[in-house]
Amino acid sequence: MRVQSLTLVAASAALLAPSTFPDAPPASRPGPETRVHSGHRPHGGPVHGAPVRADRSGPRVGPLLPAAARPGTRTGVGGRAGTGAGAAAEEARGEGPVRAADLLDRVRDCDPVSRGRYRGDAGAPADIPVCGAREAVYWKADLDVDCDGRPGDRCNSGTDPHFTPATAYTQSDGRPLDAERLPYVVVPQPSDIWDHREHDIRGGSVAAVVHGDRVGYAVVGDIGPRDLIGEASYAAAKSLGIPADPHGGGTASDVTYIVFEGSEVEPIEDGAAAKEAGERLARKFVDGADGG
Repeated sequence: MRVQSLTLVAASAALLAPSTFPDAPPASRPGPETRVHSGHRPHGGPVHGAPVRADRSGPRVGPLLPAAARPGTRTGVGGRAGTGAGAAAEEARGEGPVRAADLLDRVRDCDPVSRGRYRGDAGAPADIPVCGAREAVYWKADLDVDCDGRPGDRCNSGTDPHFTPATAYTQSDGRPLDAERLPYVVVPQPSDIWDHREHDIRGGSVAAVVHGDRVGYAVVGDIGPRDLIGEASYAAAKSLGIPADPHGGGTASDVTYIVFEGSEVEPIEDGAAAKEAGERLARKFVDGADGG
């Protein structure tokens, strides 16, 4: 069952590693009630098949202003940087695409940057910290399919009873993102658990998403509930070989999300630029492991 991704107006894992993170802060206490939103399944609900899904609750507001209209926001960082001589030199350091195993080895340990922990689904234990490394943050969770945004053949009110034609971040033309075609990940609403903005992460920031032996590249494209984590678009799920059905797809575990600080694809809807920048940043992240 999915829980709805919240959109905002203005201001805006167990990783492949030890099974627990002993240095992570204790789980945050839940509020007086758990609001069920589309995008995350209640704990214990089936991943595949056709589960009964909860009504969406809570208002959707937004979308956020485009990056160019937000004071103090950089644009274009990391988007097409893979075409220059410097990027070519960086790529020459590695040999071929970055392997899933190399990325997972890089994030084997967890140095928590979140002040609390997240739930993978409504009602699940709050046991997922956001971890930090040089120039990146990461977490390991499930993957719930976010089909919100521009309607299409696979993502619409007919295929997804809780479909909402909006995303927190919009394309350069002001329209919502296209979950069917654009791989994007969802970050939690800023809160006392963690605030992605403190790590120079915004709409369009570049992410590497790992599942099994597959690596996909995406942008940060939507904002979800404040206490839940582990959500990505239809296109992101499909790129990883994960069932992308908005009604019963996704996977219950073993998805690692790595978001590169200070990166940004512009325009946000340029999936090819996200892949190019992601491959370059992933290579730099892996090659820089020895340097901390």
